[in-house]
Amino acid sequence: MTTLTDRPASALLVVDVQIGVMKDAHDRDGVIARIADLAARARAAGAPVIWVQHENEHLIRGEAPWRLASELSPLPEEPVIAKHYGDAFEETELEACLAARGVGRLIVCGAQTDACIRSTLHGALVRGYDVILVRDAHTTEDLSAWGAPPPEQVIVHTNLYWAHETAPGRTAGAAPASEVTFGVSARPAG
Repeated sequence: MTTLTDRPASALLVVDVQIGVMKDAHDRDGVIARIADLAARARAAGAPVIWVQHENEHLIRGEAPWRLASELSPLPEEPVIAKHYGDAFEETELEACLAARGVGRLIVCGAQTDACIRSTLHGALVRGYDVILVRDAHTTEDLSAWGAPPPEQVIVHTNLYWAHETAPGRTAGAAPASEVTFGVSARPAG
């Protein structure tokens, strides 16, 4: 039950599944396969699929590392949002894009779990969206050499805390790709 009025639609938000981001990602092929399946199911349900691509000194627009993984192809009518910050809403067209499509519920997948995924999840929730994290369709690289937990633990921890996240008038949660649906958000009676 999003707090955004007159926005009952759901959308799939695919964050940073780019060649340079995914090259060393944990379970890369499995995550990309599940994202491809989610995109196909969203399209079949008539739900928007929104793609996000990060840009920085390592991910330069037009260069190979910046491009989306070759297994994934946005349709011509599907928006591709450029971003420069972890939160896909910060200084981007994402909010306007979602508002124009009546979206109040986001299904989030992509990379990296401990950076842009977490930032975007929180950014969406504080902006009034219902937010579902796809438990088995987000990933990160191994940063344990710098003191981070192994990727498997980062993913499990993010799934654990997001499954129990709450905010007034909004829902959050985590679900495996096989259980994700793209229906219209229910509004409470009265």
